[in-house]
Amino acid sequence: MVYPASAVAIDGGALLIEGPPGSGKSSLALALIEHGARLIGDDAVTLTAQNDCLIASAPPNIAGLLEVRGVGLAKFPLAASVPVALILTLGGPLPDRLPHAPLPRRVIAGVAVPVLDFDPGSIAPAARAAWALRLHGLAIKPTSLCAPDGQDNPR
Repeated sequence: MVYPASAVAIDGGALLIEGPPGSGKSSLALALIEHGARLIGDDAVTLTAQNDCLIASAPPNIAGLLEVRGVGLAKFPLAASVPVALILTLGGPLPDRLPHAPLPRRVIAGVAVPVLDFDPGSIAPAARAAWALRLHGLAIKPTSLCAPDGQDNPR
């Protein structure tokens, strides 16, 4: 299925960034890429269920392209199929200062993924997003696509 979101790969896990148009999905993805993340997809991501994991990859027609608002389309190296570890939702109500653990989960293609309401704001959005993934994302083990127990990563 093609899902309306942007996605980047960080430390072997995909961070899915969703929200309404103009909420900052591409800008947050760009900031994360500038800090070492790899682009999976911008504005559309192909999601497939595989081995109890949700795998994110780029739709072929936009692979490697990211819209830099007011500048144009930029080409980036592409991360191949990456297991989704966390969904950040932009543009909703302001999130709690300290989210309640465990995070709520959303089931997509039969796979439950943690979801965090996120305000990119202007204070270190890339660093905060990377920490959200570390603190709340599913554990991704290098030898498998997802943690077999499906527990949140206690990093």
